[in-house]
Amino acid sequence: MIKNNNLKTNRLILRPSTTEDAAFFLELLNTPKWIEFIGDRNVHTIKEAEEYIKNRMLPQYEKLGFGNYTVIRKLDGEKIGSCGLYDREGIDGVDIGFAFLPAYNNDGYGFEASKELLHAAKNTFNLKKVNAITTKENVISQKLILKLGLIYEATIKIPNDEEELLLYNINF
Repeated sequence: MIKNNNLKTNRLILRPSTTEDAAFFLELLNTPKWIEFIGDRNVHTIKEAEEYIKNRMLPQYEKLGFGNYTVIRKLDGEKIGSCGLYDREGIDGVDIGFAFLPAYNNDGYGFEASKELLHAAKNTFNLKKVNAITTKENVISQKLILKLGLIYEATIKIPNDEEELLLYNINF
């Protein structure tokens, strides 16, 4: 069972993602930017979204106590994005990732959520380092990663992916 480790900012609640978020993730995983920059996850139904959450998100919570968070706006309870810390094959340590529905881009939510998650990585989860990866084409994510204080380290490839990715990290 996932313990309640909600994170909060002035405008946002970051809540561990559950299968109750399936409809939201169905929408998010099929946005043009997700497909372009993160990749098509072939999730096309609520049931497939539930399975994606069960198989890709929940096991990491069980193993590490952190993972993917659904970002909820306090103002109206709207689910607006996703932000998480991931133990990903091919990367030494945990990496941070984020994605928001198009209507909520350019409002500072990505920075706000990611900054809070980095704070938790250091102070709650006792991590010593956090990485971030992005494609060369995803300039918006690169800017956010740099604004968060991560520093470019190298170009890498992760298993089962031919695309070269930019690797950044921050040490605490």
